[in-house]
Amino acid sequence: MDIAGLADKAGVRVRQLSGGQKRRLDLALALLGRPAVLFLDEPTTGMDPEARRATWTIVRDLVADGTTVLLTTHYLEEAEHLADRLAILHRGRIETSGTVADVVAGHGDRIGFRLPGDLQAADLPNLRVVPADISVDGGRAVATYTVTGPGLQAALYDLLRWADDEHVRLDGLEARGASLEDVFLRTAEGATR
Repeated sequence: MDIAGLADKAGVRVRQLSGGQKRRLDLALALLGRPAVLFLDEPTTGMDPEARRATWTIVRDLVADGTTVLLTTHYLEEAEHLADRLAILHRGRIETSGTVADVVAGHGDRIGFRLPGDLQAADLPNLRVVPADISVDGGRAVATYTVTGPGLQAALYDLLRWADDEHVRLDGLEARGASLEDVFLRTAEGATR
């Protein structure tokens, strides 16, 4: 009960626990026999962010102590934080698997910003031979570059140099690496075609 953060609920009936507390109780019961292998099916569903993070700590501690944990989740952030190896399933089939770095590799880093009103898509530079994709978000045009390989820093440098030379303000500029969410969405999109 201490590990699951429920020591103060020891005298409370199960039906009086919240959904997240019931999930933590499920975890506490699973740990009673100190299993060598533990199967967890969406263990943080219904938990608030604080309880979810506490559960992640419990899972990490179990793994550090030698327990093998097989965990299913719809929370991609959870998979990124906890998985040594992962598999993305779509319609009951493994579409991709490996370490987080292996699965994310090759799916492209992103550079994006709101397109200034006086610029057209054709006015934008190609970054490392990659043209910008233009979409609309909240009524404003957004330019997004997807850069594969190790070129994020170089592409960002090229964009900033271009913006400086052309006196263009890049509002909402964001540069980020590919994520499991990007991979999942592409995998699901590609598998449905």
